[in-house]
Amino acid sequence: MRRFLNRACILAGISLSFALIGLTAWLFVLVWRPATADFPVQGAYVSAEQGPIDWFTLRANGASFAYIVATTGVEQPDHRFSANWAGSFQADVRHGAVHRFSLCRLARDQAWRFTRIVPASSDALPAALELHFRADCRARPERRVVIGEIETFLRIAEAHTGKPMILKIAPSFERHYQVSRAIRRPLWAEQSFYPPEYLTRPWQLWQASSLHRVAGANRTLGWV
Repeated sequence: MRRFLNRACILAGISLSFALIGLTAWLFVLVWRPATADFPVQGAYVSAEQGPIDWFTLRANGASFAYIVATTGVEQPDHRFSANWAGSFQADVRHGAVHRFSLCRLARDQAWRFTRIVPASSDALPAALELHFRADCRARPERRVVIGEIETFLRIAEAHTGKPMILKIAPSFERHYQVSRAIRRPLWAEQSFYPPEYLTRPWQLWQASSLHRVAGANRTLGWV
């Protein structure tokens, strides 16, 4: 019995050690951001998923700018876009709008929605077009069709904003369609912890974390 109890205590101690290691690693993930010596200008990527944001606190904790989701496909706009757009402006956090592109909707219809929601503001950052495979869209059109649709969206949206858009391309989308090779726009890459190399040209923005925890936001957010 004593031997059994000793073995149980050892196993419990090992389990506790692994749990503490896991907790430490998770806390590291939540607070990690690239070194400011290497990347002095950093910001946030937000949507309604973060809930209400205290923009003054977010700015005080390192967000020099923010990219704010405005629209997705042709669905209703992000219900916190107006509040986030106004709040970031009031807190002197430079902001840009994001459209989440859908392969299941015509680009012209998506651009129409985007241009009616996002203000044409000369002091805004260039808007971003997010290219991900979405769970609610299983379509995978041919590459030439997708490239043509992206170009249609850009032509309409850029005529509205007056600036070239940034292409925020997920690794899986880039592998499938090689967008960075076909369309010459500034690029936004995504990869946690290590600078990404999957695009065919140098990127201008890097989303280094999608799980960053920072004062000012009630939930984790993207950190750029």
